[in-house]
Amino acid sequence: MIGNTISHYRIVEKLGEGGMGVVYRAHDEQLDRDVALKVLSAGALADESARMRFRREALVLSQLNHPNIAVVHAFDTQDGVDFLAMELVPGVTLAQKLAAGALPEKEAIALGMQIADALEEAHERNIVHRDLKPGNVMVTAKGRVKVLDFGLARLVPPTELEAATTAGSAETQAGMLVGTMPYMAPEQLQGQRADARSDVWALGSVLYEMATARRPFPEKEPTQLVAAILTHPAQPPRELNSRVSPGLESIILKALEKDPSRRGSAKELRENLEHLSTTGHVAALGPWHRYALASAAGLAVLLAILVGLNVDKLRDRLQGRSRPLHIESIAVLPLENLSHDLEQEYFADGVTEELITDMAKISALKVISRTSVMPYKNTKKSVREIAGELKADALIDGSVRRSADRVRVTVELIEASSNQPLWTESYERDFRNILAMQGEVAQAIARQVRAVITPQEQARLIRNSPVDPEVYERYLKGRHIMMRGDLEDVRKAIEYFQSGLAKDPNNALIYTGLADAYIQQMSDVHESAAEATAKSRAATTKALELDESLAEAHSSLAMIKFAYDWDWAGAERELKRALELNPGYSLAYVRYGVYLTAVGRHIDGLPYFEKAQRLDPIDPWAYAGVAYSYFMARKYGEAIEQYRKGLEIEPDPMMYFGLVLALAQKGDHATAVSEAEKASRLNDSPLLLTGLASAYAMAGRRADSTRILRQLEEISRHQGPAPPWHGRKPTSYVCPYEVAGVYAQLGNKDLAFEWLDRAYQVRSCMYWFRQDPRLDSLRSDPRFQDLLRRMNFPPSPS
Repeated sequence: MIGNTISHYRIVEKLGEGGMGVVYRAHDEQLDRDVALKVLSAGALADESARMRFRREALVLSQLNHPNIAVVHAFDTQDGVDFLAMELVPGVTLAQKLAAGALPEKEAIALGMQIADALEEAHERNIVHRDLKPGNVMVTAKGRVKVLDFGLARLVPPTELEAATTAGSAETQAGMLVGTMPYMAPEQLQGQRADARSDVWALGSVLYEMATARRPFPEKEPTQLVAAILTHPAQPPRELNSRVSPGLESIILKALEKDPSRRGSAKELRENLEHLSTTGHVAALGPWHRYALASAAGLAVLLAILVGLNVDKLRDRLQGRSRPLHIESIAVLPLENLSHDLEQEYFADGVTEELITDMAKISALKVISRTSVMPYKNTKKSVREIAGELKADALIDGSVRRSADRVRVTVELIEASSNQPLWTESYERDFRNILAMQGEVAQAIARQVRAVITPQEQARLIRNSPVDPEVYERYLKGRHIMMRGDLEDVRKAIEYFQSGLAKDPNNALIYTGLADAYIQQMSDVHESAAEATAKSRAATTKALELDESLAEAHSSLAMIKFAYDWDWAGAERELKRALELNPGYSLAYVRYGVYLTAVGRHIDGLPYFEKAQRLDPIDPWAYAGVAYSYFMARKYGEAIEQYRKGLEIEPDPMMYFGLVLALAQKGDHATAVSEAEKASRLNDSPLLLTGLASAYAMAGRRADSTRILRQLEEISRHQGPAPPWHGRKPTSYVCPYEVAGVYAQLGNKDLAFEWLDRAYQVRSCMYWFRQDPRLDSLRSDPRFQDLLRRMNFPPSPS
């Protein structure tokens, strides 16, 4: 939206986002002024009659001319987008101010008087706010209050019945609830029409929060919160903050009377605050009447009956089930580092990754993988944008704060379709118990979306063994730096892992990190594949000896058996075990798909690639895997489509290489040569040179192909042994298997087998040997059959 123009408003920047829409700073090109442009959520106004009613009401709101009310300039619709132009108020929301704690009483009174003044002005014009809360109150640098969104909660009915949550909104018209539940008056929760006295209750709640830094009813579960608001008196503010004066406490508790007739008006509340500020005490307000026990019990019984019988679907609405909750896929966004120390970024990212890993162990959930969510770190995209791109039904947002040996994690579950928070919770533990806390958080989230956790999954999530903070920190640092992917970073990661093992030689987690680092280090052409594989095998085996339930270790061992040992049965067994332990492990799905393709079970492999794409929608390697599978099945058109999708995500040499091969095999030689030449100009990778040689060969340009092959031969003389496949083929290495494919396409069988023998010796990509269409001209040669026998492939599928 930034830079676009709606009507005569040019959008400059995004300011915030709420339940009803996104707010932008925009420039009014006609009147040469900046405004706040609220773009309403899709479907907020269901039809044209609703828009006409909104326009009439907006005109009424625009007549509110008060220094404490943000002015509504206009309402309009363009290309199906409904928007409001409002006064742009510089400052921070009251919610942002309260994040730092309770306010001094003098400041709370001053702000409360201004809010009450704004309510008084609106009430005199028969306009009720209905959604007064700290987030709808702006405070300028000079302490001036501007109340936002007057009347909009009433004017914007939801498109379908939405239940209130701890921060959600709903409608009180035609049986609907509108407002934010912790600030809603009892009569609103009982389905009655909100009036001016409901706003007084909300102001009492806001005053309570300014005085104590806590809401008057702090319950988090919707049913408990409703019961508290309907039946329980608020805890006196002075019990939470002894510095609150008796006068302010009396004003607040009067505003929070259950009976609307006892609250008084906004005008009376403002006058009492003013009297308190000037005299130090409050005028006689009359006794604060707590509900009699019988009355409270009666209300509680009535509520229980209504909820139990689900009268008018009240139970569903109070529990957030106005419509069936449909959350199958969840994305955990990168947790914010609240330590304000850049050196702790690795810690926040590490906790994010571990939470994703734990949640992925629950088979009833589809958890978007780390690869896809980490690009959204520090993003300014909206919840709907992120959820749409990740194809997620809900998002987990939150933060991590580490202070000495204490860790605090706060998480919030947000439904993507409504952009409404469904649940929030904070967990604080000693650092030594962080693994147990992460499992606890994962289970809590699963319960909130009603995902079934099997006893076996629950057992895997319960990790009571304490950790050494220093050792776990080294593990997280190693994982964090290894994700960058550079060879030097992988070496540093290995150093972190080894230093951790020096302090705790029986740490299974660190062994899994070390195994993955060695597999990734196989791209180092200065270390033999045999040595790197031996190190990875040792680390993986040790990890599984210490903890057999580590899916990552089983997946790593599978790739050693697949790419280096050619132990086909063993590789499949380990991959199945990895997916059993972690049903949301996207890399294991890709690897299993590759395995099934290599042994000729293309049809069986496709669902695994598709699952990986759903779990990791912006990871190009899932697309590369399925594309290569189509290529090996000789479905070149489908392969080309998948490679192009992968290139949209990441223009990687491996993607271009696969695209060129598929185009050439399909017979589109001109496009294959064009793509190969373009890619080679952008990147001088030997892999892309091999693709160019293949394109030339298939196009009949033998001299050009031979010239490139001589160049590759020269490069190969100065490199070490090849690495086996590890998920991302190294692009600085001349792969003898791929060179053999070019010679086969040229019809030079002797040189093709010479290079295949080199590939066999160093275990370089030979797992594709049985299926590769580039080698079709060699299949009748006895040397081909001999290689097949030596590689001990499983029987071909019927």
